[in-house]
Amino acid sequence: MKTLILLSALLFGAVAQAETATAIFAGGCFWCMESDFEKLDGVSAVESGYLGGQSPDPTYAQVSRGGTGYAEAVRVSYDATRISYATLLDYFWRHIDPTVKDRQFCDSGSQYRTGIHFQNAEEEKLARASLAALEKSGRFARIYTEIEKAGTFYPAEEYHQDYYKKNPLRYHYYRTGCGRDARVEALWGVAH
Repeated sequence: MKTLILLSALLFGAVAQAETATAIFAGGCFWCMESDFEKLDGVSAVESGYLGGQSPDPTYAQVSRGGTGYAEAVRVSYDATRISYATLLDYFWRHIDPTVKDRQFCDSGSQYRTGIHFQNAEEEKLARASLAALEKSGRFARIYTEIEKAGTFYPAEEYHQDYYKKNPLRYHYYRTGCGRDARVEALWGVAH
């Protein structure tokens, strides 16, 4: 019985010490961003959604037409004791094409723009520092990724959540056909 109590205390103690945080990124197709971020150790969940527009409760039909001000985005929930916001930022950069405006891979329009959407002063500081470091590296002539204060994040419709798991063949066809991984590898030298 003592062993069970001790084991229970250790397990619940470890869970209680986890520090859940969220980060919000726009990187083109939210299906692809969700799939990429869910691979990271320390990430507990990724939710597809919309950010940046004015009208409440946007739908995919509205956002995908363009002109709403919204961008497809993901909200990443993570254990800050296992993975840092700075690591998420680095991972984000290496999974997008920051050299294009209002477009990612085969998707075009402001709804596919890239952005880091900070939720507090520390996130803003780290996001701006990551951008400055990338600019200083001289790797790209121009970077179009926005860094803005996060507004209301609206979760996308349920059929978009975990799309890559629910529809693996269609997802794979889209991702491959869109040239996302090939472009990321060409930009960053990293295969996904």
